Amino acid sequence: MTFDREEFHRKAITTPSHDGVSTMRALLVETLVGAGHTPDIDEVGNVIATRDTGTAGPHLVLNTHLDTVSPHLPYERDGDVVRGRGSCDAKGPLAALTDAFCETSIKRGKLTLAVSPDEETSQFGGERLAEMLSPDGVIVGEPTGLDVCVAARGSFGGHVTLTGESAHASDPESGRNAISEVGPLVEALARFDEECGPDSHETLGPPVLSPTKIQGGGPLNQIPAECTVSFDRRSVPPETSTGFFETLPRFLEEELSPEYGVKVEPAYPESPDPEAFVTERDAILVQTLAEFSGRDIRAFGAATEASYFAPNAPTVVFGPGELSDADGPVAHSDREYVRLSDLKAAADAVRATVESLLS
Repeated sequence: MTFDREEFHRKAITTPSHDGVSTMRALLVETLVGAGHTPDIDEVGNVIATRDTGTAGPHLVLNTHLDTVSPHLPYERDGDVVRGRGSCDAKGPLAALTDAFCETSIKRGKLTLAVSPDEETSQFGGERLAEMLSPDGVIVGEPTGLDVCVAARGSFGGHVTLTGESAHASDPESGRNAISEVGPLVEALARFDEECGPDSHETLGPPVLSPTKIQGGGPLNQIPAECTVSFDRRSVPPETSTGFFETLPRFLEEELSPEYGVKVEPAYPESPDPEAFVTERDAILVQTLAEFSGRDIRAFGAATEASYFAPNAPTVVFGPGELSDADGPVAHSDREYVRLSDLKAAADAVRATVESLLS
């Protein structure tokens, strides 16, 4: 059965997957079965289908995700433009990769479609796929404007908790107001990379450390003993999340007043953190996909599941749609859209790349 890319894309957008992916996963499984494949669902909810020629050759993996951010936005089409939640992130890439998986002619090696349920949240799916699959190359579907993206900063967050001593607000000198140390903390965070961070990366640029949330205080007539400043970290090699969370507490203890306790914790201790990754531009997968897409090779602007695959195989991020355009944000926004012509171009480029590498 021939895979209908545009119809699958329409059904996918019409199927909400911002608050659970079971219905969307069922749609993908039904589609793959209808195309003659036998997908599996693993213990964390990944959908995995493999075409094995039985002949020695590379193992290529096509990866993207089922889930979307909230809120759900309905499907709308205006000529070449399709709008709706997930139209570009990442049901557009999913349609393109599923097209390539179902329709490409391969003569050697293996081709796997591996689709995770939780890229927008915990990313346990991507971590599990990287553990269980042994690819020789990975294409991760995300909105890149059809550019071939070979690198991305890491992404993780954390909390810095300042501890002082509570007191009555009428006598503030009898306590230590934790909020008073927020200013010095924010200034210290701004100096961190200059004094302790990695150098600017030739592909990814400098790391970024941004305070993003403040929590603290209680009754208006009480000096707060505790205040927490949360932050977002965008890392570049060679920094890792483990190394960062070892270095930052030591730095802050030296920079802040000893009158206050300082505790640094990761924001998502139970979830994997996508690390920064870089794939060599001259990798065969990169050059082949760039040739068939006819677009630039560059870094990607957001964190993805590519970081879990990249340590073990050449990995690129590629797909139709944009994170943002001249009018502002696209992915994750109320105006999310993709062009069907770009959907076709993405599918054609991936199909040609797979055929080139597995023929």
